[in-house]
Amino acid sequence: MLKTRIITALILAPIAIGGIFFLPPLGFALFTGAIITLGAWEWANLSGLEGQAGRVVYALVTAAVLYGLLNVPAVAVLWLALVWWVVGFLLVRSYPGGAARWGSIPARAVMGLLVLVPAWVGLNHLRTGGFQFGDSTNNLLVILYVFCVVWVADIGAYFAGRAFGKAKLAPRVSPGKSWAGVWGGLVAVGVFAVVISVLASADTVETLLLVLASLVTGLVSVVGDLLESMLKRFRGIKDSSQLLPGHGGIMDRIDSLTAAIPVFALAITQLGWLATGHW
Repeated sequence: MLKTRIITALILAPIAIGGIFFLPPLGFALFTGAIITLGAWEWANLSGLEGQAGRVVYALVTAAVLYGLLNVPAVAVLWLALVWWVVGFLLVRSYPGGAARWGSIPARAVMGLLVLVPAWVGLNHLRTGGFQFGDSTNNLLVILYVFCVVWVADIGAYFAGRAFGKAKLAPRVSPGKSWAGVWGGLVAVGVFAVVISVLASADTVETLLLVLASLVTGLVSVVGDLLESMLKRFRGIKDSSQLLPGHGGIMDRIDSLTAAIPVFALAITQLGWLATGHW
């Protein structure tokens, strides 16, 4: 299993790096749209659509929604995402209570759109917007930053959870996660944000605001992870698919990012660090 994971990672890493950091905006939109569409194909299964025909149709509908949003103001979609992730938190918190209200196939299909579409919009908003923080003006760096926030939160949560993880966070959804892991991840994110602020020559106010935005982003990334875990538990499956040998599916790799990206994009837009861009 470890060998398979390593081989898959070695193949996918250069593809992901090239697609995210070396494509022009339109190519970036197409590349990330393809990833989201594959994620939608997986979410169709989480929704209860077991047949390939239904899963493909759902993925194509998602791709059509992405195309239809090309000329829609990104900020409107990002505000919708923020509302959705508050709702997502409430759903996870109450599980298994309330599952009867959202457990139908149509309801879960709509949930998938609310998870996947704003993530794509937020990612492309970060790519095309005019970013300014401290002495930094590189939009690709801000995309790398939000990825790192999620990774740092995961790493901090892992070590804090192993050392102190007695009180479980959401045992009915993901028994392995603990409150200590959450706090450990947030501490790691806060330290990371301060380090980046210093490197970017940010002033005190910018640093404090970046720390706050990063902490909120790290916190909501946990909700993204838990929401997918809840859907998998409800559906009775371990992985979203087997598209990535040794790693499960695409959703298993991007679940935290689907929540973190739109929330962070909205936060730095409202702070005036990211202006509306163009394709």
